[in-house]
Amino acid sequence: MSYGYIYVAQIAMGADQNQTLKAIKEAEAYDGPSLIIGYAPCEMHSIKGGMVNCQKEMKKAVDCGYWDLFRYNPQLKAEGKSPFSLDSKPATTDYKEFILGEARYSSLTRSFPDRAEKLFDKAEQTAKARRQHLEKLVELYGK
Repeated sequence: MSYGYIYVAQIAMGADQNQTLKAIKEAEAYDGPSLIIGYAPCEMHSIKGGMVNCQKEMKKAVDCGYWDLFRYNPQLKAEGKSPFSLDSKPATTDYKEFILGEARYSSLTRSFPDRAEKLFDKAEQTAKARRQHLEKLVELYGK
């Protein structure tokens, strides 16, 4: 996005199928380089309940602020519109509850409980700071 001429979107199909489809259509229509970053849980995430819950896991990731949805479409500048759109809402669910739902994180609480707590707190603060940065981009590009 800092280059200003690359289409960039961050998506999670299970969180918002409409946003996912819109991003794919926009990226395909954009006359230039496009990048779509998708949240896609895999077997190694060890989601509680198994991969059958993959779509639900995507929604949980967005709802807690672990993963934000946005689109940056440079074409919109030429139309006098903001090229940046933050499509996800601020977190509405518990961040730690989400990450503890995946064995790749929860196993750390058994091996190194004190360290795990500190790392989880740091990860949550990093996610909040990332969200604040994205909200600033909304203001910056909206002007």
